[in-house]
Amino acid sequence: MRIVVTGIGMINSVGLNRVESFNNIIAGKTGVDRITHFDPEGFASQVAGEVKGFDPTTIMNPKDVKKADRFIQFGLAAAKEAMADSGLSEYDSDRFGISAASGIGGLPVIEKASVIVETRGPRRISPFFIPSALVNMLGGFVSIEYKLKGPNLASVTACAAGTHAITEAYKTIKAGMADKMMVVAGEACICPVGVGGFSAMKALSTRNDEPQKASRPFDAKRDGFVMGEGGACLILEKYEDALERGAKIYAEIIGVGESGDANHITTPAPGGEGAYRAMKMAYEMAGCPKIDYINAHGTSTKYNDLYETMAIKKLFGSKEKCPPVSSTKGATGHCLGAAGTIEAVITLMAMQKNILPPTINYEEPDPECDLDYVPNEAREAEINVAMSNSFGFGGTNGVVIFKKV
Repeated sequence: MRIVVTGIGMINSVGLNRVESFNNIIAGKTGVDRITHFDPEGFASQVAGEVKGFDPTTIMNPKDVKKADRFIQFGLAAAKEAMADSGLSEYDSDRFGISAASGIGGLPVIEKASVIVETRGPRRISPFFIPSALVNMLGGFVSIEYKLKGPNLASVTACAAGTHAITEAYKTIKAGMADKMMVVAGEACICPVGVGGFSAMKALSTRNDEPQKASRPFDAKRDGFVMGEGGACLILEKYEDALERGAKIYAEIIGVGESGDANHITTPAPGGEGAYRAMKMAYEMAGCPKIDYINAHGTSTKYNDLYETMAIKKLFGSKEKCPPVSSTKGATGHCLGAAGTIEAVITLMAMQKNILPPTINYEEPDPECDLDYVPNEAREAEINVAMSNSFGFGGTNGVVIFKKV
């Protein structure tokens, strides 16, 4: 059974839709700037990739906005774009499912509810608090919107969640439990608790004087990741069904890989051993094809970038045999649980346009990170097969490989 992608949607700090986002990424622009969602004065990290100009009432009933946290709103916006892109108007609802993803879900509403219960008492908590906070409620809102009655799943695997959601959708169709699956992800936790928590771990960049250059994957002077927010959606279906209805096909999923580090709660396994096993699994499932591009997890942290580089070199045998690699997190920031789905959409658009997205803010090469990272400027190239990587806290890894049909 062959499974293909027939619709995509995306929203992040560089654009409110897939075309605007991708064009800005290719142009080398960034959505990272000083935080405006709250006053970041006193925080170690004061920069983030915020979505700007988003009006949730354009995609949902104004009365429902207060029932859905921002991560749900982003996911629904991406889902609407992807469904329109897919051309699907008639389908068997019972055979159309959802695979949702978020790393943290409604952290801002959890933060607010905690303050309310402490200062005003439990009776002042909103009845919409729990539905706004639950990660799986993203799939709930979207399933209600489109009457999708197939399997309704949610991956909550930190920064690998978006890629794991793709894998879960793929496996669900493979198992015969659905004919079509919507993969939808959302993340929006740029709030005091979110930024303060990651800052306490020393995970975030403190390049506050140069926000636009704070996220600098693979650069020697990288000092941590930059939080981002946004959402993305992919429509997956059987190849035969897509052909029968004359659908536009972006690519076929030919390999997926998952692994666990069993090493440390936050630090990747030495040498990228866990990442390597996930990549190897996907690569071998795909039949060990020529890979033309890798969209790296590339967080702009010391160990992720180093160990991912080492894992890629181990997979292909040597530096010289590795394909071009880039991280688009310099543009979008790190969208945590939505990152893998957002980056899958970026990868699919790169394949469609035959252009390698750049790794921006790459100014000083790290001798230990010595691959072709497509520095600073996009590059035209034939991309027939591409890999997208995602790795998360807790030592959880996900990889997906796409091939043009």
